[in-house]
Amino acid sequence: MAKRKKRYKGKKLSSGALKSSILRLFIRMPKKRFNAKQISAKLKTGNNVDAIKHALTLLEEEGKILHVKDGKFRLDKTGIKDYIEKLPSYNYKGKVDMARNGSAFLVVDELEEDLFIPNKHLKGAMNGDIVEVSAVFPKNKRKGEAKVKSILKRAISSVVGKIYFQKRYCLVDVLHTKSPLGIMVKPSDAGKAKDGDIVVVDIVNWGNAQNKTIWGRVKEVIPADHSHEVTMQSILSLNGFDSFYPDDVLQELKFIPDELQISDYDGRKDFREKITFTIDPDTAKDFDDAISYAELENGNIEVGVHIADVTHYVTENSAIDKEAYRRSTSVYLVDRCVAMLPEKLSNNLCSLNPNVDRLSFSAVFEFDNQCKIKNRWFGRTVIHSDRRFTYEEAQEVLETGEGDYAKELKKLNEIALKLRKQKFKDGAVNFDSEEVKFKLDERGKPLGLYVKERKAAHMLIEDLMLLANREVARFIGDRETKTIPFVYRVHDTPDLERLAEVSLFAKELGFDFSFQSPMAVKESINALSKASKENEALKLIEPLAIRCMAKAIYTTNNIGHYGLAFPFYAHFTSPIRRYADVLVHRILYANLKNETRVNQETLEAKCKHISSQEKMAAEAERESIKYKQVEFMASRLNESFEGVISGIIDRGIFVEIKETKAEGFVPMISLYDDFQYAGSRFKLQGKATGDIIKFGDTVKVKLIDVNLEDKQLEFRIIE
Repeated sequence: MAKRKKRYKGKKLSSGALKSSILRLFIRMPKKRFNAKQISAKLKTGNNVDAIKHALTLLEEEGKILHVKDGKFRLDKTGIKDYIEKLPSYNYKGKVDMARNGSAFLVVDELEEDLFIPNKHLKGAMNGDIVEVSAVFPKNKRKGEAKVKSILKRAISSVVGKIYFQKRYCLVDVLHTKSPLGIMVKPSDAGKAKDGDIVVVDIVNWGNAQNKTIWGRVKEVIPADHSHEVTMQSILSLNGFDSFYPDDVLQELKFIPDELQISDYDGRKDFREKITFTIDPDTAKDFDDAISYAELENGNIEVGVHIADVTHYVTENSAIDKEAYRRSTSVYLVDRCVAMLPEKLSNNLCSLNPNVDRLSFSAVFEFDNQCKIKNRWFGRTVIHSDRRFTYEEAQEVLETGEGDYAKELKKLNEIALKLRKQKFKDGAVNFDSEEVKFKLDERGKPLGLYVKERKAAHMLIEDLMLLANREVARFIGDRETKTIPFVYRVHDTPDLERLAEVSLFAKELGFDFSFQSPMAVKESINALSKASKENEALKLIEPLAIRCMAKAIYTTNNIGHYGLAFPFYAHFTSPIRRYADVLVHRILYANLKNETRVNQETLEAKCKHISSQEKMAAEAERESIKYKQVEFMASRLNESFEGVISGIIDRGIFVEIKETKAEGFVPMISLYDDFQYAGSRFKLQGKATGDIIKFGDTVKVKLIDVNLEDKQLEFRIIE
């Protein structure tokens, strides 16, 4: 289908071909509603909107689509049943998303639902690979099913495994994979590895259709007793990341001076005399953002949001730039940050460290005594941070009113509170969620864990960053002239069907959702967030409701940010750790004086890549947290815990332990009765006893098995 779409781009279709293309669009996205203008944007044909409206009218008369309201249509599934049955297979390109059981789903941009790929049809494709498949869709299945035809691009470049020496070659069995994988290594490429060692291997040749042997080269040997390091490196590599930078990047770094040069100050506004400080986690080493504060002669307050000027050092198409784009994001595991940029930049030259001059790209705002914005300015600057606060230190100043820059922090907090209040008044959704942190010993063994608290100091910085991000996007996007291609951070409306299902169970727990309007949905989710602070069952419902939301992505097609209630939003404030921000800096700077446009198709392709890398990084972070939770629980085998039922599937029940937030599984077969679904997927009823087990119930469980390799816990309900 992707090829057909490309061939038709800009070409005027006949009436019949246009009808067919429109119908296929509705079939691919059966839950979506489109008007003629939206269809025109999707199909990118040469037909005008009137021709599309006429085709829609004909399709409605044929009973294949239904008019909903306001010129929008949706698929009439009953009217096209025979048509669907006769649909042939199509070819699609997309990204592989592996499941725990070794099968996978293919994420295809133009399809609303992912395609299922059975393990036997993967042909060696791994998580994150870009592949071409032949797919049958939808026929008699709820979702399409696909077979991999070819692997177009590999997601990973290195793996972690155990090496075994043979007579003429070495074999590396890759660890922690969802499907078996072996890498061949020539003895001359084995380095200092010995038989049975755990090694990091660079893949140098993925093989081809005739010879499927995969060849690699040993990069590093990990001591066998460093199980923590083995696991963390495996999680990184299998999600497409690594801790090493290519030689051309390291060579390029040598030509960047270690200190600022006199020429670096040219053309920059000087903020060095203004009170400036950073507020970050106590473990932070890279400081993306700093805040300056000044009282103006007219009585207004000037607040500067100063962001590391990464693009001063990372020039477009340089080796460093290409590697940063490949990674697209820093990855945060439980014990480390794998930085997008090398340490010389991320922790030194680009980092807004205290007591040194630093180059920044700034968004500066003038607030009146009502905390309303009177003026804004964007441009390149030089700053000198006076103080590095941790969040805890800044919070203490806010609470006590004493300490460094107490007056300035108090006023900044007042401004942040006003911005936050207005944000929620405009319809923002409260996405506040628990974040699990670990206390580790020097070998990475978890000694304890805790849930990170978000206090006023965290939200102060968050609100000022949101302000800068919003205003930068508005500066580019809100203009009457021709659209400037830009990297927006967008968030679509929620899936109301899924949310309705969640709301039915929430109602059983005494909470009512309202679906009267998009604003009513937002108000309901915020009310749920507030109520969940007092009700553990609702606390588990809250993430389910949030999962009904669309995922925020990067794109040149601005549809606004539903969750933040911003019509324009971008990422500007973290270029050290996000490549999206690097692109935003370049486009913003190019447009400060004269309008400048980059190629939109090229930029959109970059948006897709960085969105995908963001997802992979989030998965790596989740895996590392899950591993440490399971490792922490391993020492408590056969102990009893109080937990809450956090999920129900055909095979059993998930229970989240209150103390550690670790989630484990209770097989259905281990329960004392034959339990079956009772009215919804959130509730079970025993066939013989009539007992009810439902989502959110508090239960007492015993830990009977720990599988550290698969990051799984097994419980038995004892009370």
